[in-house]
Amino acid sequence: MAEGEVWVIANPKAGGGRGSRHASVATRALHDARIPSRLVHPSSVQATVSVAREAVASGARAVVACGGDGTVHGVVQALARTSVPLGVVAGGSGDDIATALGFPSGDADECAAALLRGVRAGEPRQLDLGVVRTADGVTEYFLGVLSTGFDSSVNERANSMSRLGKQRYNIAIVRELASFRPVDYDVTMDDRRIEGPGMLVSVGNTSSYGGGMRLCPDAVPDDGELDVTWLSAVSTLTFLRVFPSVFSGEHVRHPAVSTYRARRLEISAPGQIAYADGERIGPLPVTIEIEPGALCVLSC
Repeated sequence: MAEGEVWVIANPKAGGGRGSRHASVATRALHDARIPSRLVHPSSVQATVSVAREAVASGARAVVACGGDGTVHGVVQALARTSVPLGVVAGGSGDDIATALGFPSGDADECAAALLRGVRAGEPRQLDLGVVRTADGVTEYFLGVLSTGFDSSVNERANSMSRLGKQRYNIAIVRELASFRPVDYDVTMDDRRIEGPGMLVSVGNTSSYGGGMRLCPDAVPDDGELDVTWLSAVSTLTFLRVFPSVFSGEHVRHPAVSTYRARRLEISAPGQIAYADGERIGPLPVTIEIEPGALCVLSC
């Protein structure tokens, strides 16, 4: 691993200020260990991407995303297909990606200690990334889950309710149920094409999003494949009955749920928006592919 600075990129809004607090503790721990570092607080997702690219260009030893999944998503755009490893100090309201990668999501000292172990180890892991492309020219990497249909509609609501913390996804689900209707999907997965009405189609490189909803429970980010969960059209009552099982991953046993694995997908549905890692990507149709080993990640 290069001997440059460790860049800590903190989202000052994440987790109601938790991201900034954890970043300060992590930076102090690096300083005490005599590991050169710098702490940066970008003001937006785009600024996060720009700062992370600056870190890569400067020869950073590692780049640490301190915040929630959105902060990780921004940093990943710059680190994809480079040799600069990602570190994560969990500081958001959900922290699903941190959990999936094995980083602790507890108190600041625990997160800082894990970061120090990873930086000192010097043997990063190679993980896969998903890459999504929209018809209007947007291309982004994602490390966690890409959602469409009901999932993305819930994200649209939840992202406007950040003050409610982890509960915002559950509240957004209840509100969205009052108006959501199944959509007509046309999905190609490698050489297989499936059409029909559905509540959602989600694509996972890791297993969960939204604060522990294990939508793609068997997804792992180093197997060279993407996991796909398709929920067919169901009544509101059935959805409410099945929904609690998403936190354990048992929803995949319901007859209305189908799961697949693929290396390349094309997803189309009228009027739908794709989200990845909780960030808005753009309207369907989208093309999604897996890029094996495209991201270096600190061991923890």
